[in-house]
Parts: sequence; structure tokens; C-alpha cells
Amino acid sequence: MDTVANAHQIIFLFYLCAAAYDIKTITIGWSEYGGRFKFLTFINLLIQTFYFGLAVVNDIWGSNVRPSDKKGKKTRLQSFMNTFLAAVVYPVGTFVVMTFWGIYAVDRELVFPKRLDKIIPVWLNHIEHTTVLPILLLEKCLVYHEYPSRKKGLGILMGFANSYLIWILWIAFYADIWVYPVLQVMEGHQRVIFITILMAFFMSIYILGESLNRFIWRKEIAASAAKQRQKKQT
Repeated sequence: MDTVANAHQIIFLFYLCAAAYDIKTITIGWSEYGGRFKFLTFINLLIQTFYFGLAVVNDIWGSNVRPSDKKGKKTRLQSFMNTFLAAVVYPVGTFVVMTFWGIYAVDRELVFPKRLDKIIPVWLNHIEHTTVLPILLLEKCLVYHEYPSRKKGLGILMGFANSYLIWILWIAFYADIWVYPVLQVMEGHQRVIFITILMAFFMSIYILGESLNRFIWRKEIAASAAKQRQKKQT
């Protein structure tokens, strides 16, 4: 587990430094209603930092028990991290990366206007919009995560997504600020269709993440199922 612990420490420091730089240096948005907390990119940066900070704590005082382990008991912290990664950390991080670069490829002015190049350094932009996904995939490969039931996982994810949607719609209504230019240029019915597609995309990311986890850890999942059957028989 030393390799995993070392990786978690490096990633946590990586995100912590990026978050500290962002908060201290990037002033855009703070003077407006909601500050930078209206941007999903910034919220995701905090989520990733928080998760890998918890991972460091878990490596020291928690557990990383797998079903095939004959000894050791899964702690509440490990259980929380399993659900947190599955339902929030992985889907939100993946969503940010894929939607940002997808819209950027069509028209960057709709998501990251050129004027921001002078404000947000290229390296910070990539930390917030590129490296998130490879790091999450590395985490999936290095650490076994037991997914919650799909109903529970999707429920948590859609709760988060709808809360953020209500937040940005409130900002648009109360402060007359569209957080994302792509929403500003749309008609009302177009926004409804666009948001519906994004919600469906959120759910598909969760299901694909669950499938990927099942493929990577198929032997461990089989061992877990065997243990459950054995408990029922006894």
C-alpha cells in the first residue's frame, strides 16, 4: 500500500497547491454574486482536493480492505470514500473534463473566452480541465472501490447535479448572470433540451464508471459475491 499512499500524498499536494493558487491569484468572479463558487470547475477542484486529502487520512488511520483480504475490517471512512468517489468525485470530475473540451472544440468563447488566457495560466487550466480524468482513472486502477447500489449512487449524483442546476438558475434570475455563455446565447426551449442532455450525460458517466470499476476489479467483486453467498448459507 506504500505505492498507493505515496500517490495519494502527491496528488493531494498537487491539487492543494492548485486550489491555493486559484483562490489567492485568480480574482475573476469573486466580486460577482456567488463568487467563484458558481463555477463547476472551481467546485470540482475543491471536491478533488477534499477527496484526495481524505485518501491520505484513510491511508494512515482508515482502511483499504478488499474482499479477497483474509484479515482487516473496512472502516466507515473507507465506506464513505467508496460512495463519495462513485457518486460524486468520479462523475463530476469526468463531466467537467469532457463537457469543457467538447464545447471548447466547437466554440471556445462559449466556455473559456480568449480574454481568460491572460488571467488563468495554461498549466492551471489543464489541472482543472485535463489532468482530472487521468488521475481519477489511476485511482480506479490502484484502489478497490465498492460501488453503492445504482439507485443510491445515481440518487446522490442527481441530487448534486440538480442542486447545482438550481444554483446557477437562481444566479441567472437573481443577479442576471449566466454562469456559462453557452446558456446565455440559447433560447428557453434550447436550454431545457441542453440541460436534459447534460443530465443524461451525467447518468451515463456514472454507469460507465460503474462498469469500468466492475471490469478492473472483477476478481475482487467475484470474491465479494462469494462471501455474501457464504454468509447467507451460514
